[in-house]
Amino acid sequence: MNYDLILRSHRTLTPDGERPADVGIRDGVIAAVAGFQALAGDDVIDLGDCALLPGLVDTHVHVNEPGRTQWEGFDSATRAAAAGGVTTVIDMPLNAVPPTVDVQALHVKRAAAVEQCFVDVGFWGGAVPGNTAQLRPLHHQGVFGFKAFLIDSGVPEFPPLDPAGLEEALGAVDALFVLHAEDPSLVTAAHGEHFADFVASRPPRSERRAVAAVIEAAERTGARVHILHLAAADAIPLIAAARRDGVRITAETCPHYLVLDADQVPDGATQFKCCPPIRDRSHQDALWQALADGVIDCVVSDHSPCPPELKEGDFGTAWGGIASVQLGLPLMWTAAAERGHTLSDVVRWMAGNTADLVDLPGKGRIAVGADADLVAFDADAEFTVDATRLLHRHHVSPYDGQKLRGLVRDTWLRGRLAGVEPIGRLLRPGGGA
Repeated sequence: MNYDLILRSHRTLTPDGERPADVGIRDGVIAAVAGFQALAGDDVIDLGDCALLPGLVDTHVHVNEPGRTQWEGFDSATRAAAAGGVTTVIDMPLNAVPPTVDVQALHVKRAAAVEQCFVDVGFWGGAVPGNTAQLRPLHHQGVFGFKAFLIDSGVPEFPPLDPAGLEEALGAVDALFVLHAEDPSLVTAAHGEHFADFVASRPPRSERRAVAAVIEAAERTGARVHILHLAAADAIPLIAAARRDGVRITAETCPHYLVLDADQVPDGATQFKCCPPIRDRSHQDALWQALADGVIDCVVSDHSPCPPELKEGDFGTAWGGIASVQLGLPLMWTAAAERGHTLSDVVRWMAGNTADLVDLPGKGRIAVGADADLVAFDADAEFTVDATRLLHRHHVSPYDGQKLRGLVRDTWLRGRLAGVEPIGRLLRPGGGA
């Protein structure tokens, strides 16, 4: 059998675990996964002990184009993704103008993205007050599901749903709904430079109560729901119990909740602001345990950058978002290894499970028939984050100066080096373009 490219590694991360293997690629697809040195061809790259991973699938990225391209854009966001071993991103419907809340806006979004993506890109639709009639047409046009807020989103063109609006949206279309779950009645205005005051303004019970409301609505409608960026330990038992009761619910968390500790955030350091907030070590420990137990399914970036001037001021006025699409893999591997988790665990949380969440069976796995989206990851290399060298649009990062373990050496998208040319495709559920 002829191959366009063979990648060989002593540490190939397959769905069955880590093992020495050759991966043969033909026409952009994995054509063979065989024993080490079992395949022959004219173009062989021997990675030695550098691990070969499936490309990560990041289902929570704010690209912001069109309309707020000064915050981020498809060119810069997808270059950063490729540099971080992410080969598929699903773009959130808000922060762009217009937001993706109707079919026309989706067409505008796709037109903005075409021919400038360095990785494959799909799109979420938005569920907002008054657009229930748009949900089914949007789903038919290929969005991966619908994002909704239960609290103010931070941008006026994407308002939140109240409980009645949430239930109406869930009942309008059989699709995945991904939800920012904080209860606004329990959130107070934040002021000043003290990080502890900001954390206290968005308490864990606000997440717990909102998750409970989502579960109740899902029980009544039978809808499939997904809790975004879970930060509070208090909500974990609710999700576990709902799943045991047959509710179609999944959940994600983010590297910043698993790596950063609220007690170590300096006052005035607004680069650490995100919503829900980074919490203390007890919540972090519970999130890791929930990942290990399978109650939390996925780890995604929630990449949400903005111009540096919007991060200035205090914790009440600064934009809440962390830009990390390029750093998620080394952040997770550094922390996971310290806690006794394996590289296979990280791959499952950031590639296989995220691909399954959005119905992309050809992504997130090294298996025959899957897209040849692959990453050469030097798991033992160490480096210090230099925010000025990150490829997203603005060099603001809470990780600047942090020493991490694990370095992405190369990324391939369908067998071609990613990050060189804008060869990314615009995806629909199932993997079609």
